[in-house]
Amino acid sequence: MKEAVRIGGSDARVQVPGQVTAPRGFSAGGVACGIKPAELDLGILYCEVPAVSAAVYTTNAFRAAPLKVTEESLVQGGRLQAVVVNSGNANACTGERGLADARNMRRAVARRFGIAEHHVAVASTGVIGEFLPMENVERGIAAVELSKDAGSVAFANAICTTDTRRKTAQTQLMVDGCAVTIAGAAKGAGMVHPNMATMLAFLTTDAAVEPSALEEALRTAVDDSFNMISVDGDTSTNDMVLVMASGLAGNRPLSPDHPDWPAFVQALSAVCVELAKQVARDGEGATRLIEVTVEGAVDRAMARRVARTIVQSNLVKTAVYGGDANWGRIVMAVGNSGCAIVPERVSVWLGPVQVVEAGMPTAYDEAAATAALAPELVTIRVHLGLGEAAATAWGSDLTEGYIHINASYRS
Repeated sequence: MKEAVRIGGSDARVQVPGQVTAPRGFSAGGVACGIKPAELDLGILYCEVPAVSAAVYTTNAFRAAPLKVTEESLVQGGRLQAVVVNSGNANACTGERGLADARNMRRAVARRFGIAEHHVAVASTGVIGEFLPMENVERGIAAVELSKDAGSVAFANAICTTDTRRKTAQTQLMVDGCAVTIAGAAKGAGMVHPNMATMLAFLTTDAAVEPSALEEALRTAVDDSFNMISVDGDTSTNDMVLVMASGLAGNRPLSPDHPDWPAFVQALSAVCVELAKQVARDGEGATRLIEVTVEGAVDRAMARRVARTIVQSNLVKTAVYGGDANWGRIVMAVGNSGCAIVPERVSVWLGPVQVVEAGMPTAYDEAAATAALAPELVTIRVHLGLGEAAATAWGSDLTEGYIHINASYRS
């Protein structure tokens, strides 16, 4: 258990690792169908009832075929029972054949489980510009065995590409006296940048939620989590975050008028933040997770923009990797954010060590500042001295490993 958060007026925790199948009604599975050599590469997440669902999608203009097909499904009723995901092939920039392949994946899953085609979502991740080996994919769909425990692990593995670890989390809260579970599984290590979306994430809950309210909750949660991470400044063609709510917990349907609504949104956000941090921590070739908190901003938009500018700066990333307490790169990024910064009011800390006060260097201990860059979690705090708003962003350091992985991605 880790990452304590306040949920519903009491100390609750986000559990890591988690199981995307933990909420009532969900099962999952994964198989190796030959898209990738000798690795799990196709997963299915299934709900025993049509679940109220919502999604947010990449802003990349080259939106991949699976996202278009998923959007088609959700437009037809806003409920899903299954999600099929393949890794190793993005099915992006594949034209009409790519759309047909994504729809065939949807159709194969619908037939496998005897459900409506528009109750199936499709996702793909991997190499862009190659056609899916559909015979392999269809064999994989037929072969997936669903379960709660082993199936959750298999699904989380099957959606990975260059990830070095599974990314899962879950939490629980009380709604109307009923125990409600929220869980998720995500993938992402490269082509990650804060401009929804940033990777693939699948969230599940057994809460009963009004459809429009679930979409609102998802956008709020994504804004504070997946939209606040950056690995390399690139937004993918395939990324989305999708949530399914089975409604089997027995609570009255949640909406903004429900007294437990704030607790639900906070819990959903907490799971998303944990998954987002796991994505940033697993940045391709990364050795450290960088957490940047910006305080003293005029408003939240300013705080978010400055925090994201710092965390995506390649100069800041490489300084962290090299253990170089070069605070000049941090103030450079602050000044480069496009916000109305007053340099004479800016202060900066590396971990507990204040290195800048009122825009000028302090008489800090160089060894202590360097030591603040050594842990796996490196914290940077910036106070703008302009107001009360704050925001936090996460990223990874930039190493030779990133170049090695991406110089040979297709091989």
